[in-house]
Amino acid sequence: MKRKELLHEMGELMSHYCEGCFLHKHHRKEKGKKYAHRFCITQCTVGEKIKAYGNKLS
Repeated sequence: MKRKELLHEMGELMSHYCEGCFLHKHHRKEKGKKYAHRFCITQCTVGEKIKAYGNKLS
């Protein structure tokens, strides 16, 4: 995939799944911003896909 296509895919994933995510809001409220961010990156399947796209861009 080209860089532009990867960025487009990442944008679609984030706009479709991440905006308004209940789990992110809950973790941010209960345990803080850092925990919520770490949860999204390491345990959320969408976050793992976004991380994989980021690794391809590097």
